[in-house]
Amino acid sequence: MSSTPRTPRTAVGGRRHRVREEALAEILRTGRRLLVEEGPGAVTLRAIAREMGMTAPALYRYYAGHRELVQALTSSLYDELADALAAARDRHPAAGPGRQLREVCHELRAWALAHPREFGLLFAKPVADADTTPGTVAHDSGWRFGGVLLGLMVELWRKGGIRPPTGLDPSWAAQLEEVREHLSGAPVPLDVIYVFVACWTRLYGTVAVEVFGHLDFALTDPEPLFTHTVDEILAALGEPR
Repeated sequence: MSSTPRTPRTAVGGRRHRVREEALAEILRTGRRLLVEEGPGAVTLRAIAREMGMTAPALYRYYAGHRELVQALTSSLYDELADALAAARDRHPAAGPGRQLREVCHELRAWALAHPREFGLLFAKPVADADTTPGTVAHDSGWRFGGVLLGLMVELWRKGGIRPPTGLDPSWAAQLEEVREHLSGAPVPLDVIYVFVACWTRLYGTVAVEVFGHLDFALTDPEPLFTHTVDEILAALGEPR
């Protein structure tokens, strides 16, 4: 007398894990589509459940609440952006950090213009749950994105061309320590980290005003302004054009 073969426990566990991962991925895809089509306020567990043909309580098996859902979406977007920037950096492996940083800056602008709603969620913080404070799911992904830019800036610093400003207020030190904690290798002076932050501020600001339509009053083609800004950032980092 034959019996039905029993599925190995490891196979059952593996299948369940795969099914769960597929469900999590679909939830994030649906959440992103709602973000793009309707804005950040539309990204709710109830709306995603409705789009997926599920009940809202069923979604709580995957995410405990709105904050956990938004954190997961924010983290996945930072990872996507980090991958895009890393790919831009690695397109020219033999080039110096200045050329690579230029490529990364242009990739950031391209990604932001292609994904304005996603860029807004990450950098405009339209919902509080998209924060990247220490201990949040999005914190490490946010620093992975930042690490692509900071890593190249550190390489430029090692070339010895950065001239940091003098007479910085000592109160800056405590604020910049967290940035230094995320840098590997030789300790970077805090006044140099100040230069890094100032450069990021200019880069982000130039991208953001274009993405959010705040240059329309003056420019029909903001790309030359962006290119000029990147030139100035690289000069501040000791890498003139």
